[in-house]
Amino acid sequence: MSQQSHVRYKRVVLKLSGEVLREPGSRDSISPEVVQKIASQVAEARKLGVELAIVIGGGNIWRGLTASHRGMNRTTADYMGMLATVINGLALMAALEAQGIEVRVQTAIEMQNLAEPFIVRRATRHLELGRVVIFVAGTGNPFFSTDTTAALRAAEIGAQLILKATKVDGIYDSDPLKNPDAKRFTHITYSDALSRRLQVMDSTAFSLCMDNKMPIIVFDMNKPDNIRLAIAGEEVGTLVSEKSQSPQ
Repeated sequence: MSQQSHVRYKRVVLKLSGEVLREPGSRDSISPEVVQKIASQVAEARKLGVELAIVIGGGNIWRGLTASHRGMNRTTADYMGMLATVINGLALMAALEAQGIEVRVQTAIEMQNLAEPFIVRRATRHLELGRVVIFVAGTGNPFFSTDTTAALRAAEIGAQLILKATKVDGIYDSDPLKNPDAKRFTHITYSDALSRRLQVMDSTAFSLCMDNKMPIIVFDMNKPDNIRLAIAGEEVGTLVSEKSQSPQ
């Protein structure tokens, strides 16, 4: 039986926050060792034959919203955050190429010496050819998060799943760091997540996923093999979808 027969989802968008590139407790914005570990997980997932795109944040370097709260013009601050995602994307590209993975970086803000411009048809063709595509610079517009970018790009390229990497092993009914009795959901519907006011994604991103019936798996990035297991259809983290059962 081929490895591809174990894949539940053919095309997946992996959403990484910028913080996952940082060593816990370190003041360095990017840890080469952590980036290599992430690249190894992505390489293992690619062996399953899945078409994988990545959207990466820039919060380890710069947060536009935080800067705007401290008096900086929000538009300028957000553009600075978009540039931070480019730095992270290039770091991840280098690590993936060291693993023997073909990569293309596509940017929503044109910078021809560093990356390709985002073009849907070109991105999907790269995926069909087995390349990992990293989307950087957000949507190219201020006031939109990289969660929204992930939801938008997933819809545009016809992905079947968004994998949202976090530092916790799913979605809880309350903060597990403050409440030892917090309950983790293995699955929850969009409507239940809204009614419970669970912070799966920001409201714009979540609405896009709900409108396009795009399932989301929220999982712990720090556990090895979680990306591969989620793609293979194993129970990992919390699944957010339209129906009460996992999609087939």
